[in-house]
Amino acid sequence: MGSECPVACSGNRVVRQAPLFDHFGSVVERFGFALRDRFDRLVIVSGQGATDPATGELAGPDVESQTHQVFRNMQAILEAAGSDLSRVLRCGVFLVDLRDFEKMNRVYAEVFGEHRPARTTVQVASLPDPGLRVEIDAIAYRD
Repeated sequence: MGSECPVACSGNRVVRQAPLFDHFGSVVERFGFALRDRFDRLVIVSGQGATDPATGELAGPDVESQTHQVFRNMQAILEAAGSDLSRVLRCGVFLVDLRDFEKMNRVYAEVFGEHRPARTTVQVASLPDPGLRVEIDAIAYRD
């Protein structure tokens, strides 16, 4: 997008940034999912999978363990951008099997507690990594 302001931004700039941390290096190189955009105080996190950055492997075969790892990955990205999960405004959840919704939703509720960001959940035909059952993107804000 460069430094030029899109027409709708009224003088603010969209800034594309690479992550500010090294421990996700292999995940970023392999998937590119950790890249984020900032628009003024907004942090836009691309879809996060369940790859554990310490091992390079999926966190587990089930949607619960994968959802926990997705949120660990997202928290690291948000912290690097000056935000955190308590400042998430909206999530998009992509499930390979919508029958996993209740299991994913239990983890989602555990992670967010009383804070309930707006959410859209859809079933998709597949996700980029074999065995990946859930991917979540987010829009958050920073102070």
